[in-house]
Amino acid sequence: MDNFTFYSPTCFVFGRDTESQAGALVRRFGGSRVLIHYGGGSAVRSGLIGRVEASLKAEGLPCFLLGGVRPNPRSGLVYEGIELCKKENIDFILAVGGGSAIDSAKAIAAGTVYDGDFWDFYSGKRIENALPVGTVLTIAAAGSEGSPDSVITREDGMFKRGASGDAIRPKFSILNPALTQTLPPYQTAAGITDIMAHLYERYLTNTREVEVTDRLIEALLLTMIHEGPRVIEDPDNYDARANIMWAGMMAHNNSCGVGRSQDWNSHNIEHELSALYDCAHGAGLAVTLPAVFTYVMNHDIMRFAKVAVRVWGCQMDFDHPEVTAREGIEKLRRFFISIGMPRNFEELGAREEDIPVLVKALCRGDGRPGSISGFVTLDEADCEKIYRLML
Repeated sequence: MDNFTFYSPTCFVFGRDTESQAGALVRRFGGSRVLIHYGGGSAVRSGLIGRVEASLKAEGLPCFLLGGVRPNPRSGLVYEGIELCKKENIDFILAVGGGSAIDSAKAIAAGTVYDGDFWDFYSGKRIENALPVGTVLTIAAAGSEGSPDSVITREDGMFKRGASGDAIRPKFSILNPALTQTLPPYQTAAGITDIMAHLYERYLTNTREVEVTDRLIEALLLTMIHEGPRVIEDPDNYDARANIMWAGMMAHNNSCGVGRSQDWNSHNIEHELSALYDCAHGAGLAVTLPAVFTYVMNHDIMRFAKVAVRVWGCQMDFDHPEVTAREGIEKLRRFFISIGMPRNFEELGAREEDIPVLVKALCRGDGRPGSISGFVTLDEADCEKIYRLML
């Protein structure tokens, strides 16, 4: 196990009707003028934004609204939010929604207190200062409610890139599983896929002797395999929703990733798909993960065989561990299909003729050196082969 420092100070308030505590929590964490940042009209139509506003007003906190966050959040709205925060002297940002709203809120929080272009943080500069952020989560998927990370798409060039820093960890996150019960099945399934991807990206490590975090990851994957089909069959199953929501947070606050190298090549490869086609991130991952794993499994065949045995119930073939590894990857692929995720480029809405564009953006775009690194280093030829495995 590698040396590590783990710092995760977010206050989690979990359960039914907890959004009514938003105002008290904002005041507790020092907010006095609040930006409510959210996505589409469903948050308004459902009454959620109204309940959050009422909670803030009950605490005497002025609030300003900025909606319009879309999946794969865009830089243009971030710039708009930064301008609004500076104009109105806003000192706290409350994201209401899923990972897209939270990531956009984090970018606004960092950009508001920065003299330069917020995109600097998405080009490698670490975030050291930001306005405080809170969240009211409505989709279990990205894990941004407990993480120091944010992903934004820059509209000039359509580059989808990430930024990180403890300054953008939410001060609090309100997690009410009932708020996810009205999600369409496709969004629920995409969220389940994203959570499982966060776990696999940490499982693929070159660090030895990390049994504690291996076992944590395996347990959370088993939870998703159990709860995923239950919630697809019965969207109103509060208990299944609750387990998925908490697993989503655990999957990405890095408690499962400390002391070990991590991968993230699959996320980088998928980001180009959702940037170009505006597909759901989880749907893109459902197509990406099996292809990447098939391509890189020989780098450490026993790691893929181990997860196949421990999580997917495969029998270990010690003479031919690659058989076990492939069986585990195939069971993962079939699981994604069983919950309604796409299985290939065509079902995702991607096109074979765009593969050179995807590879160039992935490996060369926005200053990248011609390759991406994680569990293994992948150059342009590798990435083209992986995209073609998705066909």
